[in-house]
Amino acid sequence: MVEKPDIRRDAVSPAQSAAVDVWFAVEVLPLEAALMQFLQHNWRNKSDIYDLRQEIYVRVYEAALKQIPDRARQFVFATARHLLIDRVRQEHIIPIEAAVDLEALDAIGEAPGPERVVMARDELRRLQAALDRLPTRAREAVVLGRIEGLSRREIAQRMGIAEGTVAQYLSRGICALVEILYGEPPNVRRPD
Repeated sequence: MVEKPDIRRDAVSPAQSAAVDVWFAVEVLPLEAALMQFLQHNWRNKSDIYDLRQEIYVRVYEAALKQIPDRARQFVFATARHLLIDRVRQEHIIPIEAAVDLEALDAIGEAPGPERVVMARDELRRLQAALDRLPTRAREAVVLGRIEGLSRREIAQRMGIAEGTVAQYLSRGICALVEILYGEPPNVRRPD
């Protein structure tokens, strides 16, 4: 179980603290398995791993109180790398394997694993095939709204249609995508 870092919050507003709490729970905690694997691979004394994790969490949380980082994964692994380097320096003895491993740390924290790359590519292919099956106007609205991130007003202007029509295209397009990708949507009502 992960403990919430014990940070003095007297200089931080409750709203800012709540925003950091949410960011930490949504962006940082899901990285715990990868972080633990990273620490186990790069630190010889296995009894220190949990303490290192907590120290990383404290550093990340304190930094987020000042400004929430844009890329949580990169920030967490950079913090972990810096902490490991600090610990090696504190020991005054740098084993040869530690020096070699520390040079390789840059690549480990940022690149997704090969399994994740294959899964992501497969998901993209499935999504593209599902988008290709949509009616032309619905596909255009979904791509503009959900992929390019345009508002309904911007989609309406670009497609030359009313905002209400955009809403219908988006609704129908998303429903069709869900049905194509996941089969029939679950029945909301329970049978009597």
